[in-house]
Amino acid sequence: MTTATMGIQNAFDVEARRRDFPILATKVAGRPLVYLDNAASSQKPNQVLDAITSYYREKHSNVHRGVHYLAQQATEAYEAARDTVAAHLGARDRHEVVFVRGTTEAINLVAQSYARPQLQSGDEILITQLEHHSNIVPWQMVCEQTGAKLVVAPLDEDGQLRLDAFAECLGARTRIVSLAHVSNALGTILPVAEVVRLAHAQGAVVMVDGAQAAPHMQLDVAALDCDFYAVSAHKAYGPTGIGALWGRRELLDAMPPYQGGGEMIRRVTFAATEFAEAPARFEAGTPNIAGAVGMAAAFDYLNAVGLEAIRQHEAELLAYATERIAQVPGIIPIGTAPDKASVVSFLVEGIHAHDVGTILDGQGVAVRVGHHCAQPLMDSLGIAATARASLGLYNTRQEIDALVEGLDRVRELFA
Repeated sequence: MTTATMGIQNAFDVEARRRDFPILATKVAGRPLVYLDNAASSQKPNQVLDAITSYYREKHSNVHRGVHYLAQQATEAYEAARDTVAAHLGARDRHEVVFVRGTTEAINLVAQSYARPQLQSGDEILITQLEHHSNIVPWQMVCEQTGAKLVVAPLDEDGQLRLDAFAECLGARTRIVSLAHVSNALGTILPVAEVVRLAHAQGAVVMVDGAQAAPHMQLDVAALDCDFYAVSAHKAYGPTGIGALWGRRELLDAMPPYQGGGEMIRRVTFAATEFAEAPARFEAGTPNIAGAVGMAAAFDYLNAVGLEAIRQHEAELLAYATERIAQVPGIIPIGTAPDKASVVSFLVEGIHAHDVGTILDGQGVAVRVGHHCAQPLMDSLGIAATARASLGLYNTRQEIDALVEGLDRVRELFA
């Protein structure tokens, strides 16, 4: 835990936490900002902003290459960030953590560096019906490159993964299973540990998209027993443009580099290159040093506040939001799984989701509208878009009330 976060107590105090986020003082259309778009990107606390500023003011240099004081300070900060991320993910070996731009790049890295050399025509990659485009498109590209087949496991009417159907989709040709830990569009929490058990029994490797899980729950890759796990900092109160891929050491060491350049090498001649071991072999060029520092500060912040306290606060808020929104006439809930993270997706009968979002914005309420980068899921539900209110640790019941008042205004304007 850093000195910037040591003063935070685990007893959850939402008003104290709100004071950590300066952007929440913003006014929109003369009203206090109600930010309910956390699944797209969460806001940043002072502890993260200060860590990034401090790095640039006091420590900035390039890493791993210099012997002077600032170079050593920057390298120590960058590698300390790796230690923090490894601990947050439950990794046993710091060399299993690769810094990337985010979950999207992590999945592409696994698709191109692990999957592409392994797959043959007729092999299968199994995903689920609720995946984000970032966990669909990279696998489609690999299938086109190798002749492999993309198989999709279905959901039930509540938006839950049907484990029986998933098990039926697994077969002797399944080589990779890739799934979200938490659905960005519906909030559904998937039974990852059970999926991993079933997949491993068939000899398949499992990739988990943890982008939506990172801000809401304790992560433990050892307990999940998965093979790869990806997170993005910006959804977990950290900066944009940085994330991490965790992978089993033996898999990472066997994977060819994803990109070439400086830092990922041991020796280069014009005839050939000898590559560094993981994680360096996957971190070509100057990395996002400040981003890594900010990501570590965000994880420090979450742990200092207390992930269990956050989970309880968000669970209570989700229950309240679900109840209050359902009281608005004409609301159609989308995604009603009993095990959910703090996401409420819905339609307002007879009113396009984009109109809902625009009118709410005029009331100072920020929600996400659209297909949420999950068009195949929307197609399967027979809809084009939803409105989505996604909650974070700084949201309050009063903000839910403001959302409901905004929805009442939507209905008034379309009456």
